[in-house]
Amino acid sequence: MENKLKDELLLISLHRISFLSLAEKIILLKKLDSFVDLALMSLNDICSVCGREIRSSVWDGKQNQAAAERELRIIEAKKIHWLFYAGSEYPALLRECPNAPFLLFYRGNSGCLFGRTVSVVGTRRVTREGRRAAWEFSRDAANAGCTVVSGLAAGIDSAAHRGAVEACFSAVEAGSEANAGKTAAVLPCGCDEVLPHSNAALAEKILLSGGCLVSEYVPGVPAEPWRFVQRNRIIAALSPAAVVIQAPRGSGALITAQYALEYNRDVMFHKACFCENACKVSSLVENELSRKAMMGKVSRSKTENTAERYLEAGAPVIDGYEDYVKCLAEVPGIRSAEKQQLQLF
Repeated sequence: MENKLKDELLLISLHRISFLSLAEKIILLKKLDSFVDLALMSLNDICSVCGREIRSSVWDGKQNQAAAERELRIIEAKKIHWLFYAGSEYPALLRECPNAPFLLFYRGNSGCLFGRTVSVVGTRRVTREGRRAAWEFSRDAANAGCTVVSGLAAGIDSAAHRGAVEACFSAVEAGSEANAGKTAAVLPCGCDEVLPHSNAALAEKILLSGGCLVSEYVPGVPAEPWRFVQRNRIIAALSPAAVVIQAPRGSGALITAQYALEYNRDVMFHKACFCENACKVSSLVENELSRKAMMGKVSRSKTENTAERYLEAGAPVIDGYEDYVKCLAEVPGIRSAEKQQLQLF
């Protein structure tokens, strides 16, 4: 038990060093015998082991050890678990990514991250059609035994989780729970917290239905704007494909789509993304972004990031889970942008 505690403290101590890459943490782990060895290292020692100059003025090994000990106590008290990058239970798809988390914390059933998964994402400024599409797609995916991965945000994410949860509860009532998929929510903060707070009841349903809440952050870490972007890369990495239900210009869902492409995943857009009401929302968002860009509050690149750009680059449009499965089996590029535009407008 004492050796296990030492190993856990070393992993937590390494995980929380923000200026180290995943590869550098793995290197240090192989070189160290315990968390005490890490606490005694100077910044120059770390640079020497990692083979590069590290510009950081905040390293204090003793403080890092004390913080890791506090965090481990919280983890144990709140019954939070973790998956280690080099462990056999770490999701294989996530391990493929060069910037995967060293540790992935979770509550619930991490087993749902194995098997078939699909990432479902979209905007908070959801339309009626978008909400319905997210719910139906995720319900059908879960009914087919697929785990739905999303971010528990308001709008599309919430609808996707609710659709999957509904499928799971219906399967339990029908006595076919073993065949049902689950849903996993990736959080931009410690998994002891739920954001938005209005989704606390939904988070409990996710856990009750056999799903999980996951995060790369230790308990107590608050959500920050940049952490939402970091969270998106995990959503993209956990599935072989990302389905964008609705995403106006500059939407965070399009950042997830970009991560998915970088990880060699498929990216698909639901037809609801281009319905009349979705186009109205996109127009409003475009005007808002243009004003902010003129004031220097957002970058021009954000205003230029649109769903239509992905279609022009060959991303397919689907109209439901069955079409998604069909699209996965098709030769890439068979759904040309010209044909899709004709079908949509």
